[in-house]
Amino acid sequence: MDINNNSQKYHLLLFLIFFGFYVWSAIKPYDIEVWFMEVAPAVVGYIILLITYKKFPLTTLSYFWICFFAIILVIGGHYTYARMPLFEYFKEPPFNATRNHFDRFGHFFQGVMPAIVTRELLIRTSPLKPGKWLFWIVLAIPLAISACYELIEWYAAASGSQDGMAFVGAQGDIWDAQKDMGLCLCGAFTVQVFFNCWQNKQIRKLTGRADI
Repeated sequence: MDINNNSQKYHLLLFLIFFGFYVWSAIKPYDIEVWFMEVAPAVVGYIILLITYKKFPLTTLSYFWICFFAIILVIGGHYTYARMPLFEYFKEPPFNATRNHFDRFGHFFQGVMPAIVTRELLIRTSPLKPGKWLFWIVLAIPLAISACYELIEWYAAASGSQDGMAFVGAQGDIWDAQKDMGLCLCGAFTVQVFFNCWQNKQIRKLTGRADI
């Protein structure tokens, strides 16, 4: 399938934006080991996207949310999720937040990005079509991914190292894992409510299918 020139230019722009954030994040990060752990998924994801771009391009909507989430990952890697300066501001009056909520922000979009990509992949490679079954399956898959990520964080925390605790970013909240997964669920639900029709339109345009 062919991608039009305007889409290719936009995809290139998204890649360059991410690459700029990636280079910035690598300059004197707070903790180099935490940076590597946080940034690695984004780098691996982009390598896969570059390899598959010609044979199986995604919609621009999917590429946008992938780029947005990847930027969150590299920002989190640079500062760690407990020290992101913008969210430190909310710890001051009148907000008086008890913690840095950048990790909560990130986990919401940990639901958004996998949901939008999963939905496109299922529509294009399986018999599933837009409808209630697809909606609930798309909710379940980001939750499963989030659960796996929480298990990785559990393993990191079990090491007892300072880097492991920085990677987890729980900031003393014993319900951190449950709240993270709850926000993931909210993100996966919200993106489907507001973007399903837009995504259907882009898939029809990209694939030429009229049954979506």
